[in-house]
Amino acid sequence: MHSFRSALAIGVLGLLPAVSIAQDAFMPWIVHAGAHEVSPQSNTGRLAGMRSSTSSDSRPTISLEYRFTPAWSVELLAALPFRHDVRLDGSRAVSVKQLPPVAGVNYRFMPDRVVSPFVGVGINRTHFFSAHGENALAGARVDVGDTWGLAWHAGIDVALSERLLFTVDARRLDIDAKVKVDGTRVGTAHVDPWVYGFSFGYRF
Repeated sequence: MHSFRSALAIGVLGLLPAVSIAQDAFMPWIVHAGAHEVSPQSNTGRLAGMRSSTSSDSRPTISLEYRFTPAWSVELLAALPFRHDVRLDGSRAVSVKQLPPVAGVNYRFMPDRVVSPFVGVGINRTHFFSAHGENALAGARVDVGDTWGLAWHAGIDVALSERLLFTVDARRLDIDAKVKVDGTRVGTAHVDPWVYGFSFGYRF
């Protein structure tokens, strides 16, 4: 996790001295391709009376954004499935995959500048699948429920050319998933992760 964030910071610092770039025509569409890390909070609640924690994971991501003004846009983010290990009192107990598509609205403070910070808010739909028990829960039927929640968003765009962008961003997702083992509810996993990432964007 720390190496991912360090590489992200180095990339941003290397791109900040970009020269001023003028846009001759407004291009409303942006396709972003990059990578993000889902980093759950350290304590994800109690399951079956035990303290739970959830591992981080990084995957390639892609998003499509439409700017209906230079400052305001709507965006849909998708990714390859993330995989997480859930530990109970420090011992690995569950492996699960999830897809967390996010749809939201962004506002750019300086859309015509080389460096433009932005903020946003949206809705996250997290779909959990391929959950199975390990170690003490080996052979048990584990079900992690899908969730809906708010998604807060902030980041910085750096214009590399008239059409190309480099973006670093962070999201805070509200994910509270009900967990069942062999049909019995054992608690709620309060995952609530930070999602850090970078992408290259193409405007058209």
